[in-house]
Amino acid sequence: MNKLREIECFIAVAELGSFVKAADALNISKAAVSRTILELEARLGARLMQRTTRRLSLTEAGILYLERCKQIVTALEEADQVIGAGISDPTGLLRINAPQSFGVLHMTRVWPCLLQRYPGIRLDITLSDRIVDIVEEGYDLAIRIAQLPNSSLIYRKLASTRILLCASPDYLERHGTPQHPHDLKDHAVMGYTYSPDKDDWQFEGPEGSVSIKTNVRMHANNGDTCAAAAVAGIGITRQPSFMLSEHIRAGRLVQLMPQYRCGELGIYAVYPSRTHLPAKVRATIDFLVHAFEDVQWDLE
Repeated sequence: MNKLREIECFIAVAELGSFVKAADALNISKAAVSRTILELEARLGARLMQRTTRRLSLTEAGILYLERCKQIVTALEEADQVIGAGISDPTGLLRINAPQSFGVLHMTRVWPCLLQRYPGIRLDITLSDRIVDIVEEGYDLAIRIAQLPNSSLIYRKLASTRILLCASPDYLERHGTPQHPHDLKDHAVMGYTYSPDKDDWQFEGPEGSVSIKTNVRMHANNGDTCAAAAVAGIGITRQPSFMLSEHIRAGRLVQLMPQYRCGELGIYAVYPSRTHLPAKVRATIDFLVHAFEDVQWDLE
């Protein structure tokens, strides 16, 4: 017999003072109620009720057990309420993973606004360019920058970012300005470790697709590191517009070969499943969609 069912029967009999009334309240037979109480007493090795043909009363053990059983039922009801609140109200801890550079440059302004909007939410944010396993590593939500996220995940698009080719004015003055992707063979470049095409850079230009094996002087698993090296005049970098646009506007970098497109990436909020999506996740995704609906990093 399920212990919770035993407790349910015992509380009903104790509070209603009758096996018949308890059976009606639980929508089971009187015989089932009697059998449940007998099995409960046998399991506990104690008599919980005194029964006569005219009345039913609790023993001292029964009074004590009833008090504890009510505490158990109250705790279960509170647990249901907590989960129910988490489903309907944005509350609880939210674990989020985001790329390092995007997280620092564009999400630091978002988190305080989110916390002010939803006082019941707590955040645990991890910044890493490594593609984490959301389910295995216990994240509620991740920000992914890709052409399309992994199809096994559910996602909503927040924004887009173009990939730009840039170098500093100082570097170009010393080494010349490339006019065609093939010219990159004569230039030092900074390569992004996690780039899907590695050191073979792809372009779409007037004559169609062009692929070039680059001369990588430095690899880094962080885009800001590549951008900083380009600003310092070390070579040419290829990074998203959300990272390079301010450098270009300030004159620290110059966009190269705009007629040759390096591609465009989507910025997505990804999560494991839309089934029983907690309110904290749903509210955060909606908040992020609104926060990035009018981005200013694309130059065109």
